[in-house]
Amino acid sequence: MTITQTEGRVARRQRKNREALILAGRAVMAEKGIDAATMLEVAKRADVGAGTVYSYFKSKDDLAVAVLERLMYDLALKIEKITNEFDDPEQVYAFGMRSVINAATGDTTWKQLLNRSEVISEAIFRMMGPFAIRDLENATNMGRFQVDDASLTWRMSCHAIVGLSLAITRKEISASVIEDAMVRLLCMTGIGEQQAKELAARPYPPLPVS
Repeated sequence: MTITQTEGRVARRQRKNREALILAGRAVMAEKGIDAATMLEVAKRADVGAGTVYSYFKSKDDLAVAVLERLMYDLALKIEKITNEFDDPEQVYAFGMRSVINAATGDTTWKQLLNRSEVISEAIFRMMGPFAIRDLENATNMGRFQVDDASLTWRMSCHAIVGLSLAITRKEISASVIEDAMVRLLCMTGIGEQQAKELAARPYPPLPVS
């Protein structure tokens, strides 16, 4: 038996444990909320030792961020499944933008972590960036958007989305501003206000629940 083979088994076990903990954390936090969930409950649900969870996540907040990152990635896949049917590249990006805002203001796990704005903004950028940046570049290449730096545009949008969502969940502003915020965010792609308003006002199909 070689060292590589031994390391391979260890790595596989670690991946399985981490995956089990994220899935367990997702289930427990969905049932009880982040504040009420405990690491012991998560460990039991994942069928690992109580101390094992701390080998992968330093705190409950770290686990919650990992759970949220998984939710973000799953959301990106759902968005992609629907937008594969769209012919208009700018509509693909707008639908993704609206879906992220809806999740950030409507999903319990997202809302409970919005106060960690810098962490959440970076997580959105990292997990959903490959999809959003691709969509920005596609729309630009087809002459619909005018974006010189898709990565920078998406990064700024992530921070704006989190700031908007945090203000809404704190009831500092009304959720009725989402439509206008969508217009402002879409204007960051280089399109005019009228075009952004038309794009933001389009009807979009609902995301699948599961």
